[in-house]
Amino acid sequence: MSSATPALSPAPGSPRAGTTPIGEYAVLGDSRTVALVSRDGSIDWLCLPWLDSPALFAALLGGPDNGRWRLAAVPGDGADSDGPDSDVTATRRYRGDSFVLETTWTTPTGTARVIDAMPVGDERSDVVRRVEAVSGTVTFEHEWVVRFGYGKTRPWIRRIGTATGEAVRAIAGPDSLKLEGDRLPRGRAGRHTDRFTVSAGERVDLVLTWSKSWQAVPDRTDVTRALAETEELWSDWARSAAYSGPYRDLVVRSLLVLNVLTQGPTGGIAAAATTSLPEELGGERNWDYRFCWLRDAALTVEALIELGYRGEVERWRSWLLRAVAGDPENVQIMYRLDGSRELPERELDHLAGYAGSRPVRVGNAAVDQHQNDVLGEVMLALDLARRHGLESDPDAWALQRVLIDQLVEHWREPDHGIWEVRGPLRHFTHSKVMCWAALDCAVRAVEQHGLDGPIESWRAVRDEIHADVLTHGYDTDLGSFVQYYGATTTDASLLQLVQVGFLAPDDPRILGTIARVRDELADGPWVHRYRTSTGVDGVAGDEHPFLACCFWLVDALARTGDVRTARRYMDELVSAANDVGLFAEEYDPVNRRFTGNMPQAFSHLALVRAAHALQAAGDADRPLGAHAPGTER
Repeated sequence: MSSATPALSPAPGSPRAGTTPIGEYAVLGDSRTVALVSRDGSIDWLCLPWLDSPALFAALLGGPDNGRWRLAAVPGDGADSDGPDSDVTATRRYRGDSFVLETTWTTPTGTARVIDAMPVGDERSDVVRRVEAVSGTVTFEHEWVVRFGYGKTRPWIRRIGTATGEAVRAIAGPDSLKLEGDRLPRGRAGRHTDRFTVSAGERVDLVLTWSKSWQAVPDRTDVTRALAETEELWSDWARSAAYSGPYRDLVVRSLLVLNVLTQGPTGGIAAAATTSLPEELGGERNWDYRFCWLRDAALTVEALIELGYRGEVERWRSWLLRAVAGDPENVQIMYRLDGSRELPERELDHLAGYAGSRPVRVGNAAVDQHQNDVLGEVMLALDLARRHGLESDPDAWALQRVLIDQLVEHWREPDHGIWEVRGPLRHFTHSKVMCWAALDCAVRAVEQHGLDGPIESWRAVRDEIHADVLTHGYDTDLGSFVQYYGATTTDASLLQLVQVGFLAPDDPRILGTIARVRDELADGPWVHRYRTSTGVDGVAGDEHPFLACCFWLVDALARTGDVRTARRYMDELVSAANDVGLFAEEYDPVNRRFTGNMPQAFSHLALVRAAHALQAAGDADRPLGAHAPGTER
């Protein structure tokens, strides 16, 4: 994908001058961490060496003085161009199915390309940037501002000699960054800047390398080889996608996003690449999503399984065993990407927040929440893996049995629900249904796959949960399931009832629930999670349509036979992708802008599942059936 939108033009409804719209960011990644680079050539967010490490470029949540690496074409007249300029435009695309980003700059005097990538396949942590002049002459501004510790700590910076010339090295505590290249910026007042011109056929290479401060400075990466190998590695992976249905380009890009958010050495899958991008501009709904939620990871695994990626499933299953090992009775809803348990939430007062949205949070206090739905998603993913031929692992099944036994003891308890409310615990209908789904998968593992387990008692509890939900979670007057027992409002998570097979797709109670969700929470394809006005989540402010829920509605409509509406909605949703095919957490259809963390795994995995449901439904208006076969009701 590419776009000819002016490079520096603010999007409609941009919150204030100087704030880059969330949708203006592309991502680079190396299977360990992810960088966000704006359309105007500024890397405004980068955590090294891992995705959940402290950021060293944090302008995304503060300003340029909190760290960024900007490389942007300018008119060439000597004017300061750190802002909108109609004489300079940029078009972007990823090279093939990769995360090698190519930005073509057009100025009054010529055209040039900037190629950005994070090399994949070795133990280094590098960002490479290549400037290539295509025609005429093009002037670039180069700014390099490093601030370790989420934009707070100014490092010690000095010029050093290397085997290939000079480099600039920044050190603070255990961290070191080295900038090396064909032309280096000069330092003044904590900022390194440069202005240079390239003519047709010329190029300038720059390489940023992270290392431990006490280690020897790594040698300079070969940029030509790194770009070629990185493009080929991502493209090879994408070629394995077993999908030829509608929206293929966006499906493959979404699969790539799920892969880039996966920590290669460990198998931990991050929910998003960022922290504290607000659900409401200027509000307090700002959360750190750089961790592995069992729910999000399990749903990611399901999306990957359906499109042929078994190796990733095996890695995540191994990650799960390690994360929970030794203490399955105290399983958490999320972990760090390496499986660590400590995620203390704190606020960073030195950062102004994106568009003034505070507080800026790192860590996530939801780690201590009780969420009964999580095991259902985990069991559904592992059940799907078995049905797609993934060989059973005795240790994995032993863990599942322990977790099911815990669920049998605690399913009657209220919880915080899928949306991690910070209000009172409640008997959320979705949570109860996912408890049912977990037991249903356990029963199926014994019945169909020959695993051992107390099947009669599991069947009894499964049926008890089913009856309990029908009695307390369904409102006959409304003709719909409700958000929690005793509520009179719905929740978009109820759209998942058809996916997990709780009732048949054509059951009037399912159809009534979909209709009620559309009436209460949706404007066409744009679906809110729930009514924040009820105060159920215990957090002030509001939010925008949640993109995963929007794709869930498409999925539900396809499965229940309304394929035409599903396709129409899907067409509108995919048109909201940014110029390189990425989605954030939420979307404001009025001002046509993203909100929330970016890119968001939940949005991309739900897109994949919706496209798969549409492919399976075909062109005829007919029920598709549940994704996971449940007990006939």
